[in-house]
Amino acid sequence: MTEDDPTDEISDIEARIEALAEIAERCRKYILASKFAIGAGAALLLVTVLGVFGFGQTAALGSIALVLGGIVSLGSNVSTLRQTEDAIRSAEALRAQLIGSIDLRVVADTPMKLV
Repeated sequence: MTEDDPTDEISDIEARIEALAEIAERCRKYILASKFAIGAGAALLLVTVLGVFGFGQTAALGSIALVLGGIVSLGSNVSTLRQTEDAIRSAEALRAQLIGSIDLRVVADTPMKLV
């Protein structure tokens, strides 16, 4: 391997892409949980306001906190996911550029001789 051989750098970029993909997947899970929290908090608030089950003020405050917490978590994770996806795209572009700079040679298909 020579100094200007980009294979080590390509391997590093692929490891970074894999790590970023794990971060993106974690963000997607948190986004789903945030949406669930918003929905559950809104439903609990609606039930509390309508007085269906006789929940008190504590349930109303808890449901408001659940909705607000879900909104904050959703916003945070959506922005993190966007940044992570941008980083993945730029790393993939760099990897493609490095792969394109490699001087590949064609290996001819020759029949194998069995000994």
